[in-house]
Amino acid sequence: MLRNILLATGLICATFSQADEQLKRLNLPAGYEINYFAKNVENARQLAVSKSGVVYAGSRRAGNVYALIDNNQDGIADRKIVLAQGLNMPSGLALKDGDLYVGEVHRIIRFKNIDKQLSKPNYEVVFDKLPSERHHGWKFIRFNDEGELLIPVGVPCNVCAEDAQFGRIFSLNLQTKQLTTIAQGVRNSVGFDINPQSGVLWFSDNGRDMMGDDIPPDEINRVSLNGEHFGFPYVHGGSVLDPEYGKDKTLADMQKYTAPKLALQAHVAPLGIHFYRGKQFAKNMHNKLLVAEHGSWNRSTKVGYRVMMATIKEGEITAYEPFITGFLDKEQTLGRPVAFAELADGSLLVSDDFANAIYRVRYNKK
Repeated sequence: MLRNILLATGLICATFSQADEQLKRLNLPAGYEINYFAKNVENARQLAVSKSGVVYAGSRRAGNVYALIDNNQDGIADRKIVLAQGLNMPSGLALKDGDLYVGEVHRIIRFKNIDKQLSKPNYEVVFDKLPSERHHGWKFIRFNDEGELLIPVGVPCNVCAEDAQFGRIFSLNLQTKQLTTIAQGVRNSVGFDINPQSGVLWFSDNGRDMMGDDIPPDEINRVSLNGEHFGFPYVHGGSVLDPEYGKDKTLADMQKYTAPKLALQAHVAPLGIHFYRGKQFAKNMHNKLLVAEHGSWNRSTKVGYRVMMATIKEGEITAYEPFITGFLDKEQTLGRPVAFAELADGSLLVSDDFANAIYRVRYNKK
């Protein structure tokens, strides 16, 4: 009944396969429709789309890397290839010059000229000097505008002392193999993107646990200066002192660290973030920052489990609104959004590592 009322008022309008009850639970703004691009993609995480339209997906616990092919261009993958199995949490991946780069916990591997090697894929190790700790060790990777590979290394703990190997986002020069610190004081970032209008890096960060239901905030951050410090483990969310590592800090000390551009609700677990670059969506969606709130695991009442959209003006977040909801039904988890990619037509792909699915979102221009 409620769904019919919302549809009638135009507040929610989505088209679903009538045979799929799971998909019908998802709600989007008026004019948008969501369908499956691919099912049975175990533990789907970061996505990348090649120039020829092949969609690549990493995974975490599954240890697989996938290629998904839509041969008839109907917006639904009709072929799935497992490119590699048994890898060490190959969550992150990125494409450059036709090569597929995959971020495992301890190394970066590369499938050269991947679209042409799908029938017999082979990879080579391009960098193997990353820490091997698996706690917060899974990756999200992306190339910056200078052609260097951005690699986060989360801290191997809930909260622990600073260490130059951990709690950072690095930039890797693939020729010299040199790592440069882009951001430090970062507990566990599993998502970042470069604003196509300003060229500035934005990233999500997951706050520490075991301080209660409502603190500290999770974060959306902007990097203004290479190497700047975002507070961990001393200050969380720009405002909460850590009871152990921040107990001797003063207000002046707190102001030395970069505060988030948006302090999110505690434990919503923001993962992938993505600036919408396409032209298919409504004009007001162009350059919106999409945020996949993966959802809480350690809260008395679950929060997150949704895709949000942030409006950014002059480097500041001026609005933060729902884009896709319905992954949570009361306390029952139905899905957990992870990351985004765009197809050539401007439609949006969203991975879900709980439902083992990749969704495709389109806008009906009516």
